[in-house]
Amino acid sequence: MILRSSIAETLEPLPVSAAVLQRSLLDWYDRHGRDLPWRTPPDVLDPYRVWVSEIALQQTQVKTVLPYYQRWFDRFPTIADLAQADLQAVLKAWEGLGYYSRARNLHRAAQLVMERHGGQFPRTLAEALALPGIGRTTAGGILSSAFNLPLPILDGNVKRVLVRLIALPVAPAKALDRLWAASEAVVSFDRPRDLNQALMDLGATVCTARKPACLVCPWMAYCQAYQTNQQQQIPVSEPKAPIPHKVIGVAVIRNPQGQILIDRRPAEGLLGGLWEFPGGKVEPNESIAECIRREIQEELGIEIAVGEELIVVDHAYTHFKVSLHVHLCEHLQGEPQAIECDEVRWVTLAEIDQFPFPKANTTIIEALKQRFPDA
Repeated sequence: MILRSSIAETLEPLPVSAAVLQRSLLDWYDRHGRDLPWRTPPDVLDPYRVWVSEIALQQTQVKTVLPYYQRWFDRFPTIADLAQADLQAVLKAWEGLGYYSRARNLHRAAQLVMERHGGQFPRTLAEALALPGIGRTTAGGILSSAFNLPLPILDGNVKRVLVRLIALPVAPAKALDRLWAASEAVVSFDRPRDLNQALMDLGATVCTARKPACLVCPWMAYCQAYQTNQQQQIPVSEPKAPIPHKVIGVAVIRNPQGQILIDRRPAEGLLGGLWEFPGGKVEPNESIAECIRREIQEELGIEIAVGEELIVVDHAYTHFKVSLHVHLCEHLQGEPQAIECDEVRWVTLAEIDQFPFPKANTTIIEALKQRFPDA
């Protein structure tokens, strides 16, 4: 339900009504809207395809998602297929997109849709929000696109458009209620699907974070940031804390048969359910080799000989960066135990592509294939 009082307060500083904003934006969208696979056919959209796209687009750009999109539906064409799939197969299909909790939540949510909703994505906001991995923006995006419901959204692109439109003088995180009210005001009762998609397209292609193309924006005449020449300063950013950098020792442990030891991370937490080469954080005054020997003893209960360095992989996550110092190692004694992981396994280099790995580990695999081309 739209809160008329909050909307009036939000739009009061604007020299134009919501109807004018809607009309100008839809005119622009009809000419310049993006042709994306999850938007076709435009009048009868498959909620499952919209749902997967909305989840994949969380934290990930369209150009990155596109190559994965059709492959996903080749593997899991229906919600029932996804619900029945093994989680490892789901994670393997998601491999490379990052933020793997999205895939785990999508898998669990598909099972709940089968159990609670007869295999049909729910049509109410409350029911959609009850599914894992679906927040207010994602729910609004799915329901407005799939069912043409007038629900607001507030993803990164939409947030930036609205912040500039009203020339928000503070960081967006400090005025979310106001931005939600603005989004709610702009969404159309006649074409909510197109309005929300237009807002996303406007932010992605015109009202970009750097060098916005204001002269071709349909809201140029109404945009308070543009009118006051603040479009480069808005959105206001908050100071960011320094990003921690962790140095990690990683072991590629080989046995006399040439097999490699991999372990599966606990299901919950960062990179949950994915496989990796074992290792851990280097402690103060500890060498890489000492770290690797210690970590392998603590995590797997075995003794190894640490050999030559294979590769150093630098990788950035959302809140920290890592440098993975990867060494080839020889298994000396002890039976590997899953002490701090869910599973351990000896695999050949030919078999290793069957398992879902984090992106940084796939770089290690490529280095191994170059180092041992006949393995």
